[in-house]
Amino acid sequence: MIKFLNLALLQAFLGFVLLFAAHQEVAAQSMTDIATIKVDDLSDDQLKTLVQRAEDAGLSKTELVEMARARGMADAEATKLSERLKTLDAESGPNKSSSKPIKRVPRQQVNLHEIVQGMAAQQPNLENTGQATQYFGLDIFYQKNRQLTFEPNLNMATPNGYVLGPGDMVYVDVYGASENYYESTITPEGNLLLENIGPIGVSGLTIAEARRVVKNRLSQFYADMQGSNPSTFMQISLGNVRSIKVHLVGELRLPGTFTLSAFSTVFNALYAAGGPNENGTMRNIKVMRNNKLVATVDAYDFLVNGTANMDLQLQDQDVILVEPYQSRVTLQGAVKRPMVFEVKDGETLREVMEYAGGFTDNAYKEKISVTRFTDKEKTVSDVYNGQFDIFTVKGGDLYTVGTVLDRYNNRVQIKGAVFREGNYALSDGLTLSQLIQRADGLRGDAYLDRASILRTNDDLSTSVLQVDLKAVKNGTEDVKLENDDIVRIASIYDLKDEYYLKISGEVRDPGIYPYAEGMTVEGLILQAGGFTESASKSDVEIARRVHENGESGEVAELIPVTLSGDLSTQGNVQVLAPYDNIIVRRKPNFALERIVKVEGQVNAPGEFALKNTEERVSDVIRRAGGLTGYAYPAGATLIRRTEYYNTESEKLRKQKHMEKLLERIATEDPSEAQANQMRRLQLQTQDSLSDQEKKDLIAQTRQETLHDIGQGEGTAIKINETEAIAIDLQAILQQPGSKYDLILEEGDIISVPKQLQTVRMRGDVIYPTTVRYESGRGMKYYIDRAGGFDNRAKRKRTYVVYANGEVARTKSFLGLKSYPKVEPGAEVIVPSKGPRVPLRIGEIVGLTSGLATIALVISQINFNNSSN
Repeated sequence: MIKFLNLALLQAFLGFVLLFAAHQEVAAQSMTDIATIKVDDLSDDQLKTLVQRAEDAGLSKTELVEMARARGMADAEATKLSERLKTLDAESGPNKSSSKPIKRVPRQQVNLHEIVQGMAAQQPNLENTGQATQYFGLDIFYQKNRQLTFEPNLNMATPNGYVLGPGDMVYVDVYGASENYYESTITPEGNLLLENIGPIGVSGLTIAEARRVVKNRLSQFYADMQGSNPSTFMQISLGNVRSIKVHLVGELRLPGTFTLSAFSTVFNALYAAGGPNENGTMRNIKVMRNNKLVATVDAYDFLVNGTANMDLQLQDQDVILVEPYQSRVTLQGAVKRPMVFEVKDGETLREVMEYAGGFTDNAYKEKISVTRFTDKEKTVSDVYNGQFDIFTVKGGDLYTVGTVLDRYNNRVQIKGAVFREGNYALSDGLTLSQLIQRADGLRGDAYLDRASILRTNDDLSTSVLQVDLKAVKNGTEDVKLENDDIVRIASIYDLKDEYYLKISGEVRDPGIYPYAEGMTVEGLILQAGGFTESASKSDVEIARRVHENGESGEVAELIPVTLSGDLSTQGNVQVLAPYDNIIVRRKPNFALERIVKVEGQVNAPGEFALKNTEERVSDVIRRAGGLTGYAYPAGATLIRRTEYYNTESEKLRKQKHMEKLLERIATEDPSEAQANQMRRLQLQTQDSLSDQEKKDLIAQTRQETLHDIGQGEGTAIKINETEAIAIDLQAILQQPGSKYDLILEEGDIISVPKQLQTVRMRGDVIYPTTVRYESGRGMKYYIDRAGGFDNRAKRKRTYVVYANGEVARTKSFLGLKSYPKVEPGAEVIVPSKGPRVPLRIGEIVGLTSGLATIALVISQINFNNSSN
């Protein structure tokens, strides 16, 4: 309804724009707004032009006057305009023709908002949650996710049987020798008021009956409409549709009185009420009119056959009565709609099966089991296929449709070493050789010494028949097959382990490889991608299984192999056996370059490669150009990787280098040789990093073990990938090669800071801060600079962390504390005693009781001594 109002307002606005333009053309004076129009100054022709423009914009004369008021026209002028329009209508008699085509808005529903409020707004409040019901048809009128409204079509041709009533708008069109058109709304008294014609009683008449009545009246004004050969004709049609009140009572989800369209049928009304409830009938819905039964609706006709009594349109004050259901039966099992169905007297099982949609594909259709109530107890009977049409159903019946047996009556199976395994039909006289031919014969790996047939006996036990497959193949023996036989033909590979070879060590792709007869060591190494850079070609060994170790306890035979550098087949070629393990060892003393880093106050900081395994701190400092003038040797530290450091493997490092090389070549316009190199690099960078994954797993295992140890001891152990080692760089530079001069390892970082001038205070001091270093000052001086110790400070545990990572703690002797020396860059840390835990009442009672007991013992001892 709101949509239609908005459309009307838009049309009105556009209409007034047209009105202004028209009035400027026809009015005597220039006017820019309708509020300035003087009605007395308009001639009849100008007024007709104004009305015609309004009608073109979709406005009636009444709407024209109201919109003029809304635009600012004075009430006096608006009244004059209304009177002039009425006078204009009176002057235009019914015999006056109009050549202007009729323009009408589409048919609309009156009181649409009230209808929607009564139907859609109340539906979510129904008790049904939208879940599927077991009763057939109840969910058609209400579903949670999808609603079938049976909304009437307002744009259909006016039905001849439509009964007119108060509120209907009627269009009467006169055409032919005379042309005119009328529109009027039927009054509450049931009359149709046509201009200059008078009232015509049409309420209660159908469209066809009203057409004859109106024609008889108009014939009195249009003489050429009468006779056997008239030249003026008339047609009547329905405009906006009125609303009606319909009462729905009985077993409904939402009984009550509803406002509906006059085009509504019984299904529209049932939807408005949410349909019958679980106790209501779907087969005998009654329509009462003037206390008489006018129709009975069977919803199953619509649900099953697609036919419905849609021609029966409701009228105002009709009553729809939904009585309780008469009888129901339940159908379960292999049917398409296993539900509860309402049945009428005399219906047969065949009709109920139609309601259920018929049998499913796997249904056993020859018999349906019936459970029926008698006067005293239940009884069971069987209904066979030929009896479905004559078996009369009874309320409370339970019908069960079974499924076909899960078995075969003509199947044999063949599995194993044939080309086409699967199920085959058992024909008369089928033999094993014929079945093998149907399966396209035996594969080359078929085990011919024996095949087995699993046979099902009459008592459903099984037995196995052993068959010589060679004899069957040669035609000297054959076996006749029976129903449900399963033939199994084994593969020779099913009877032994799968052969394989293993290669490990310094090859590019170590791992497990399939065994092939005649395979050599050189061939396997080629499959593994060849040697790595660190491989020793003269130190290759084969570990071969000893299948019969006897009493010697020998588990493997070790076979040394000497290979040529190009892996050629010249010379003695070692043929491999199943399960051989080829081990390629690393070259003696082969190692990748080891990189250390020097940072800070040296003349040439950066990365340095270790020359040998004995290179020390002093050697690298010397190679870095020595210390600068701003260096602070006492604060130098050595950062070293722990066993938890995720070190790059040789393979990972090589892969990263290959990826960078691939990126560099890809940025250029590659030649044919470079394009081939790019393809090789892409294959190499796709190799797996199994060795790196193993190292990651080992590091993870170590961390988990350390964590478990810490948990067991109740101590949290911190795991770091690097740690700082305190070094005395001054002593190292003064005494190279001494015990202070540490041997460097891969990844070491020597950090030499510049001169430090501060001391940091941390922990349980009043104001933790950083203060300036004062030469010759002791620990107490710096504690005072931080405001002194806090109340919970653990003074005797105070310690100092020096710039090079070395730690010194406070010492105590005979109650005298000896604080460590403070140097530039040091960090003074004061531990805390922790939060103070208040004594509980029980602890206080226990303490006082203990003290009282001690006092009593002491007094008793003193008393005994004084007595003696």
